[in-house]
Amino acid sequence: MEEPSSHADNTGTHSGNAPHATTGVAASEEVGDGDPPAIPSASSSNYLTEKSVGESRYGNKTTTIASHNDSERAHANRVAHTLSIPALATQLKTDVSTGLSTAEAERLLQEHGPNRLEASGGTTWWRILIRQVANSLTVVLALAMIVSWVTLDFIEGGVIAAVIILNIVVGFSQDYRAEQTIQSLLALAAPDCNVIRSRQFMTTKAENLVPGEIVQLTVGDIVPADLRLMTAVNFATDEAMLTGESKPCTKDAEMIFEDNDLPIGDRTNIAYSSTVVTRGRASGIVFATAMDTEIGKIAQLLRESGRTQDKTQNWPIRTAKSAWHGLKSGLGLIGTPLQVKLSYFALILFALAILLAIIVFSANSWEIDNETLIYAICVGVAVIPESLIAVLTITIATGSKAMARGNVVVRKMGSLEAIGAVTNICSDKTGTLTQGKMLARKALLPSQSLLTVDGEGSPFNPETGTVKLNDHIVDRNIMVCPGELQSFFHTVALCNLSTISAPTDSGLWSATGEPTEIALQILAMRVGQSKKDILADHPMTLLAEHGFDSAIKRMSVVYQDDRTGSICSYTKGATEVLLPLLSLGAEQQKDILARADSMAADGLRVLCLAHQHLDPGMTEKVSDRDFIEQNITFGGLVGLYDPPRLESAGAIRQCQAAGITVHMLTGDHLKTATTIAKEIGILGPQVPSSASSTAVMTALEFDKLSDRELDQMETLPFVLARCSPSSKLRMLHALHRRGRYCVMTGDGVNDAPSLKGADVGVAMGLNGSDVSKEAADMVLTDDNFASIVSAIREGRRLFDNIQKFLLHLLISNISQVILLLVGLAFQDRYGISVFPLSPIEILWANLITSSFLAIGLGLEGASADIMTRPPHSLKAGVFTKELIVDKFIYGSIMGCLCLVSYVIVVFRIGDGDLGIDCNENFNETCDLAYRARGTAYSVLTVLLSVMALEAKHLTHSLFNLNPGSGNSLVQNLRLITQNRFLFIAVCVGMVTPFPIIYIPVVNHVVFRHDHLDGADWGLVFGSLVLFVAMVEAWKASKRRRLRSRDRVAEDRVKESSEGSSFV
Repeated sequence: MEEPSSHADNTGTHSGNAPHATTGVAASEEVGDGDPPAIPSASSSNYLTEKSVGESRYGNKTTTIASHNDSERAHANRVAHTLSIPALATQLKTDVSTGLSTAEAERLLQEHGPNRLEASGGTTWWRILIRQVANSLTVVLALAMIVSWVTLDFIEGGVIAAVIILNIVVGFSQDYRAEQTIQSLLALAAPDCNVIRSRQFMTTKAENLVPGEIVQLTVGDIVPADLRLMTAVNFATDEAMLTGESKPCTKDAEMIFEDNDLPIGDRTNIAYSSTVVTRGRASGIVFATAMDTEIGKIAQLLRESGRTQDKTQNWPIRTAKSAWHGLKSGLGLIGTPLQVKLSYFALILFALAILLAIIVFSANSWEIDNETLIYAICVGVAVIPESLIAVLTITIATGSKAMARGNVVVRKMGSLEAIGAVTNICSDKTGTLTQGKMLARKALLPSQSLLTVDGEGSPFNPETGTVKLNDHIVDRNIMVCPGELQSFFHTVALCNLSTISAPTDSGLWSATGEPTEIALQILAMRVGQSKKDILADHPMTLLAEHGFDSAIKRMSVVYQDDRTGSICSYTKGATEVLLPLLSLGAEQQKDILARADSMAADGLRVLCLAHQHLDPGMTEKVSDRDFIEQNITFGGLVGLYDPPRLESAGAIRQCQAAGITVHMLTGDHLKTATTIAKEIGILGPQVPSSASSTAVMTALEFDKLSDRELDQMETLPFVLARCSPSSKLRMLHALHRRGRYCVMTGDGVNDAPSLKGADVGVAMGLNGSDVSKEAADMVLTDDNFASIVSAIREGRRLFDNIQKFLLHLLISNISQVILLLVGLAFQDRYGISVFPLSPIEILWANLITSSFLAIGLGLEGASADIMTRPPHSLKAGVFTKELIVDKFIYGSIMGCLCLVSYVIVVFRIGDGDLGIDCNENFNETCDLAYRARGTAYSVLTVLLSVMALEAKHLTHSLFNLNPGSGNSLVQNLRLITQNRFLFIAVCVGMVTPFPIIYIPVVNHVVFRHDHLDGADWGLVFGSLVLFVAMVEAWKASKRRRLRSRDRVAEDRVKESSEGSSFV
């Protein structure tokens, strides 16, 4: 074990008359990184012990406490390390055994405020408003508005001003709601901590902690506030962030110091907020929260230092930095990777808009009047996808909300963009693929006697089930005489940190702790040998606890008999890990290993038990783990059954259908893992290469291979047994070298590196440590593998919808560019170009019609084939080859149909005379020009509306959106109408031309077009039919190519299989 770092000038003594306190923690559900950041907390459910007899580190020792005046006592956050527990509890008006009452905690919360650090960041309403105002679209429209007013065209200027205000208001409301949704979801992931209130264990948000709370801590927790420790069992924290000390600081709850100004690194009776528990467990009293904590003081100093540094800089530099940050925020260059990528794309289009404006000026021989200038500006507007970022924000917000409903809390929004592209999932077994509710089914004693359990009911109810020894029922009387059975149950119960609670109002038994330890404690309780019973019959004191470590896969405790003074250690762990430590010969070890293999082949998780008696004089050596865990006596094997979750097999089948490979990375025995993997479908005839020699491996075999040897393997292991955190990391690196995108699950402290290194790290909300949750991108609130699959489904839906609304927006842009640029060739009697669309028509089509249709596409549900397609490539991103080709095909078709309709009205129906000065106002010569313009606008609006329906699927026909469902007309109509927002937007888009065309004044003065007759509406209808036919024809050709490609791939696989069979 590591020794604590040396401390100078830390004279201290031990306290007496300290009360017993409960240690451990209950389960938590989520963790997050909301803004402002809540102080992280203890929320791991790894351990929760009983109110513990023999576990208190307090004894009847003399105490020396330096006197303090009332002023010093009023500042508990400064002198807490100098106070005894009773003195501090009195000062904070709390009771260490019952905790605060709920009412008192609420009152103190109002008095002290939330337990979170003040943050200068975060998204506020004014930031969102600035983001709406300070963007390229608003700037361009404002320029057009100014030009209109300067040229005294108040109607057009007023309409553009209304459009600007409407765009800002709608954009602000949508963006604000989306941000509120995201922040509320991050609040779900805010850290929890476990406290005692009114004698009850309960879980509360860390930000609700107040001074006087009694908090429980264990390995992997992040301390939620500054605590004066009450109990500490082998407890140490990593305080590098505060002290710079690289070694964990060992804590001693019994120490009391005299120096008020003792350096914080020497205050070994204090656990500081935001430090990480590296070993052991403890409980303590909160004496400082939020900005009063040591980490809060540092945060305040940093903020003041930042302000001081800013003040020392020249004001031009400060102004430039602020302006640059504001510009980047306004342009959308601050956000998730996808948001930034799309913002850069929008800037490219903005540059294109400038180029198109130059083309407009050139077409008019640079004779720039006010209408030409406004038209050039509006042509630029037609190219800019003005609703792009707003629709993306809304889509991400709805995706996050949907994931939360599916028990997945998104901590880092960038993971939403990656989860849909994953190709491999590396999952834990216990509690994720299995139920995590273990049952002790079988045990083998050293004498080869067989212990079995029959008739269990609830996994948490010790009153059900019968324990038999060689078919004879075991009762309490057998436990009177010492022997192997008693040693077995002592090891099971004492080397255990779980807590079983009797029924309360619910009538159900409950338990907290690791599933393995809960099952073992229940087994002991069935024969009256719980930890509480044993310590009541045989009073003992806990001398040392060496917690379970995933690297060495074992745990030990050391107890001393209060009557005789004898010392005994109890150890449990993986069989192959404990065998070399046993005082047995090679043949006996081989026999034990064979029996463990036999139990594992039945799907049981096998643990080895051992114990050792020590001389009473060895109390000084019990802290030496190597000494305690050598030459120990074999105590038996116990087999635990953890049934697979009912939904695991179906979820794995969905992954395989979606082209996702599932790997099980577990600490279990090889045969146990293999049995469960076959049962849930990770291994089997339906999985290619699952029969290969490398499909199932132990971590020992895997770690012996070099990176080159791993890269030469045909497939990486589907099952990796006895897996350590370092093995997980190697698996992750091996997958990345193959160009794979990986989800990695984890729950332990040591899983943090692999969670951070994964493309999407997923932590367990129920049984995960705080450290793992902080490192993860997502947190499962139910620890269920099926929830990961739901998140992948939602990620794919999100990706699809982004492609859909991108396609629609870009088609609109391309079609308008074709119409507006080619339309400049049509001139009036004086040789001036007559615009095929008026500026207001362009703005209306882009800001009203297209925007709502794009939002509707962003809210689309998942398509029927979403989990039967292979993963998309993150390298290509949303701008796939298919999307790029489709947008040019559909945009060209739409633009050409609008142009052809305009030409037919002008030259076929009319005589080609476009009148005089028909760009600025209506006169008797403008009938034809206004009529042609109205026809082109109507065709554009109707085609944009129907294109939104066609964009529901990039390949499937609009008339058969779910090809595998039998092509029912009713069902297809249901699919078309199920997205009500989109359906209503389409319907409104289809009928919008009628009022705009026929309402007097609005048509001539505002939109500058005229009403249509039957022939014109015939052109609109004909364009609609032709457009749908050509889009459907293109989709049909895409489907044919896909079928042809699939047939070629199947033939290649068949040839490969036949070749392998021949060999």
